[in-house]
Amino acid sequence: MITAISHRFSVMSATREEVLRDEDLIEYLQEIAKDSALLHGVLMRTKETPNSPEVVSYAPFTLFPTRVPSVVFTQALRVQTHFNRLVDLVSQNASFLEESLASTIKVDDFTARLFNLYKQIQQEGRAQPIVLGLNRSDYMLDQSPDGGTSLKQIEINTIAASFGGLASQTPDVHRHILKVANLLEEQNHILDNNPAAGLARGLAKAWELYGSKSAVVMFLVEDLQRNIYDHRYIENELWKKNIPVIRRRFEDVCRTGYLDQSRRLFVDGKEISIVYFRNGYMPQNYTSEQSWDARLMMERSLAVKCPDISTHLAGTKKVQQELARAGVLERFFPDEPETVAQIRATFTGLYTLDMGEEGDKTVAMALANPDQYVLKPQREGGGNNIYGQEICEVLEKVKNSSERTAYILMDKIQPVPSQNYLVRPGAPVKLNYCLSELGVFGAYVRKGKEMVFNECVGHLLRTKSSEHADGGVAAGVAVLDNPLLF
Repeated sequence: MITAISHRFSVMSATREEVLRDEDLIEYLQEIAKDSALLHGVLMRTKETPNSPEVVSYAPFTLFPTRVPSVVFTQALRVQTHFNRLVDLVSQNASFLEESLASTIKVDDFTARLFNLYKQIQQEGRAQPIVLGLNRSDYMLDQSPDGGTSLKQIEINTIAASFGGLASQTPDVHRHILKVANLLEEQNHILDNNPAAGLARGLAKAWELYGSKSAVVMFLVEDLQRNIYDHRYIENELWKKNIPVIRRRFEDVCRTGYLDQSRRLFVDGKEISIVYFRNGYMPQNYTSEQSWDARLMMERSLAVKCPDISTHLAGTKKVQQELARAGVLERFFPDEPETVAQIRATFTGLYTLDMGEEGDKTVAMALANPDQYVLKPQREGGGNNIYGQEICEVLEKVKNSSERTAYILMDKIQPVPSQNYLVRPGAPVKLNYCLSELGVFGAYVRKGKEMVFNECVGHLLRTKSSEHADGGVAAGVAVLDNPLLF
């Protein structure tokens, strides 16, 4: 039967709709797709053995790429260098960070710990004038009642922005699937994409400016390393440039890390030029006071931090909400109305829950129409947001308390679902209605007041079944995808 299927689709042109509903072909394609993912290195370690390379599987992905309008895709890429500058400007503005986070740090212990660390560094003075930012701005396509589509930002990730490595490998997987399915026209619309190389260029520039060829780049990693291959692609790009890389955990830094008299950071006897945080973005990453001591030591050091503590805080949800207020972007770009317009065009409604009349209005709005909003705590890593009736349950408990200021409210973006198959290890492949999220990677390096590197370095598309409200690939909900431009 497989031979017949293969022959039939090698001589006949097919449409996407025909292919989606041909069960025999789908069964054949999913086997080819899984092998293609493995051949192209779209890999994750298993839940059972997250720290062993002996058993790996393919990272979850869509069987077919998802259609994305080229106009909004181009818009997302073009605005990224402006977002890079915005994050960097916010990170340098102490009064804005303090004003923005004043209410949050009273009720959110994790943000308060980060902020106290930031204040300590501010008082002591920064050791290192080089700043490296590797971030990812995430969007959905919002459909308005009149049928128009617009690009709306969900958030910007300024720490441990993931999947730049695996996203560099997925275009060839989808090209192969489309070729076998004889969707040849679609195959020509899959873009090349190599965020791993672009992120590595940013790291390499900072390493070069640090000025010591014997100093190494340290990836600060989690205890459980299922997503190690995503890191390895970036590591390998650095090794190709003869830049040495080591991987260490918080406990390794606690045990062997120290600063010399010049505040150079040493871990396991090696001088560290860059600390690249792929960990440290969630409260549970700090398992002891020693973890916080290690973070403080790294922040105090001469090593370039990616991100430094001020850039970490610039990516909080509360800062995102404050940036959306009228007139705020103009404070950062006083003579650049076009830049302001391009950034603001991507904002959706963002509302404060601070105590007072404005916050009270937000609470009333959310309780009256909970399905129109998302309630967001100050957390990264996926799976934290609150939707629908649960918004009412949370807000009823905290509406008269300052605890509500730990959250912000955002308009719920309303994307148009598309149909696709989600390919996951150990799960049956079935046709789903799906929602997609477009991420755009940015990299920048500043030395003192001079921006010496500022680029948009690639994209990421993640797709999940429309029955799931929240969560990314690492959280086990979304899968890797590619945009098919039209």
